Amino acid sequence: MTKPPAPREGMLARLGTLFRTTAFKLSLAYLIVFAAFAFFALGYVAWNARQVLDDQIVSTIEAEINGLSDQYAAGGIRRLVTVVERRSREPGASLYLVTTPAGEHVTGNVETLPPGLLKEPGQTETAYGRGTDGERLDHRAIVRIFTLPGGFRLLVGRDVEERDRLRAVIARAFAWSLMLVVGLGFLGSLFIAKRVLTRVDAMTDITRAIMAGDLDGRLTLAGTGDELDRLAQNLNAMLDRIGELMRGLREVSDNIAHDLKTPLTRLRNKADEALRRNGDPEMLRAALEANIEESDNLIRVFNALLMIARLEAGSARDNLADFDAGAVALEVAELYEAVAEERGVALRTAVDPGLLLHGSRELIGQAMANLIDNALKYGAGAAEPVVTVEGRRDGETVVLAVTDRGEGIPAADRARVLDRFVRLETARSRPGFGLGLSLVNGVARLHQGTLVLDDNGPGLRATLRLPAARAG
Repeated sequence: MTKPPAPREGMLARLGTLFRTTAFKLSLAYLIVFAAFAFFALGYVAWNARQVLDDQIVSTIEAEINGLSDQYAAGGIRRLVTVVERRSREPGASLYLVTTPAGEHVTGNVETLPPGLLKEPGQTETAYGRGTDGERLDHRAIVRIFTLPGGFRLLVGRDVEERDRLRAVIARAFAWSLMLVVGLGFLGSLFIAKRVLTRVDAMTDITRAIMAGDLDGRLTLAGTGDELDRLAQNLNAMLDRIGELMRGLREVSDNIAHDLKTPLTRLRNKADEALRRNGDPEMLRAALEANIEESDNLIRVFNALLMIARLEAGSARDNLADFDAGAVALEVAELYEAVAEERGVALRTAVDPGLLLHGSRELIGQAMANLIDNALKYGAGAAEPVVTVEGRRDGETVVLAVTDRGEGIPAADRARVLDRFVRLETARSRPGFGLGLSLVNGVARLHQGTLVLDDNGPGLRATLRLPAARAG
């Protein structure tokens, strides 16, 4: 007996299945793209924020320098020292330093600088130490250094501790934002994959049931109209078509067993009778001729069945080309003129030229021959024995019709007579096996068209509506 999997193993297996789904992989790919976009976007924001802060610091330094320059111009080094000393005692992030030409400290709130810094005039970012910190360089600042007349040096700067704190805050926000995006994206990927996998599993269960023999099963539609719904609709349509073919196969088997039993029995009885009366050569000859005729009828039946099967399977699409359906209809009508005259039926034509179709010329000709043959057969005894072959263009459709003035087909039976071996009671006394209209319907479906049976008042109107070929 197989041991059931442990709960942990079952959960890992489900997660493995989930991770292998296309939906999860696509969601993960989108997550990676979005995370990369978020990384660059947040990085750009952080870089711009630092630039703005640096620009503000530089602007403040410039303003300080302009003010101190005015003081120096007005009162010389003594006044500059007084102003710097006063400003150095004020709280804030501003930094000041005045030194002698030899680098000795005169006044300011900066105690320690890296060696040689004061010898390089201009703007720079450097470490420094305040007056209370001794010689430790544990602060950073953006400073500008000037050499004043007489060799005195002036340093004006701004501590960047606030900028660094803001950068740390932005960095933390950056990291948390990325983690949030990745975390939520990953959970969203799992959610989407689970939903898709649930629907796919439901479809899989139904398909397994169908493969097990439940041909009536159909895939469930969620009603969202998404790609899975469209796939389910197409699969359901395919299953409907397979069901029709299977039903047709069963009906053909049943019909062959029942409808062909009679001619086969008749064939056997004629042969048996001929054997029992073996003394008369003429009787033997007549029996052989009757058997040959009966065999030919059976061969025609099987040929018709094979043709219908090929049409329904779509395997008769070889050698399709553009042709004039009107010319085909006129040719077939001309072939039946002698038969119509023999039966006392007026065969008329009303066919427009240039009815271009894309398909099989031979199959359309066979379909028209079947319709004209049926019309002559059932319209010969009418009060007005007239059969009309029509052909015209109706928008993007070519219409081929055959009408008669016979008994017609009741509306309730018009769909049923398109099946194989279906013969109405009024047709039992006439020759045939009930395959003609079934073959015509198969030809129509092969050409993406329809066969419509209507009342001709009196009689029957059989109409083939086929999509016209595109010009050029």
